[in-house]
Amino acid sequence: MDPSLLWIPATLAAAAAQTARNATQRGLTETIGTVGATQVRFLYGFPFALLFLALVVAATGERAPWPDGSFALFLLLGATAQIGATGLMLAAMRERSFATVTAIIKTEPLQVAVFGFLVLGDRLSGSAVLAILLATAGVILLSGRPDGAGGVRPILLGIAAGAFFALAATGFRGAIHSLDGGSFLLRATTTLAWGLGLQTAILAAWLLAFDRPALLGSLRAWRPSLLAGFLGALASQFWFIGFSLTAAANVRTLALVEVLMAQAVARRLFAQSSSRREIAGLVLAVVGVGLLLAAQA
Repeated sequence: MDPSLLWIPATLAAAAAQTARNATQRGLTETIGTVGATQVRFLYGFPFALLFLALVVAATGERAPWPDGSFALFLLLGATAQIGATGLMLAAMRERSFATVTAIIKTEPLQVAVFGFLVLGDRLSGSAVLAILLATAGVILLSGRPDGAGGVRPILLGIAAGAFFALAATGFRGAIHSLDGGSFLLRATTTLAWGLGLQTAILAAWLLAFDRPALLGSLRAWRPSLLAGFLGALASQFWFIGFSLTAAANVRTLALVEVLMAQAVARRLFAQSSSRREIAGLVLAVVGVGLLLAAQA
């Protein structure tokens, strides 16, 4: 495969791992709350990020690049935005179905394109812009599924989560490209380790100060939390590889396949069927993803 297209399998792997992680975290919200479930992906994911970095350094023989001030600013943006996005997503999932909230959050690619253009100067072709618009329109149709109570609040939470995920993608891509030296794999993994370390410190300090029961609850529920942490670190590793190779908007548009994965998970767990509106939304999303891939190829 052309190395410039490695972002495609990396993104697909990230979407699969993230779908599994979201399902695991959603279950944890019932026992340790939204904030407690938010921090497990960071606290339990950090050791795996360090392991990934050690493996990459050993395999490549490269030395991890040392960050500078620009890296620190981009990392802070990505880390804090991702914490907020995760909390908003889990809050929305407590009020609406797993698949529907996943679909609402996927209005993110359009926001990624805007933030990437404004902050990083990423340029997108006309075909890529059309792909983003089609895929986002499909997601909007999916988000209108009348799956029960909840009203407009979970929809707004999901859209806000998408915006924060867009900011996080922009920040992390900026951090990866601000590192001086090293292969794309080393720079991506280095950014992952620093990012999860910062996020762990921020949330641990917050929970110690304001919500110790949630922190203790996550420690007691270490088995599912460990799984969520591993899946989160694995997903982020592949996301960051994608960010190191192409514009964040391209990665997050292809990541719309996560909507299809979430639909399959929701159907398997809750025996939910798809409405005509959902089918139309899925078709638009798939067409948008296909157009993006064609434009990149």
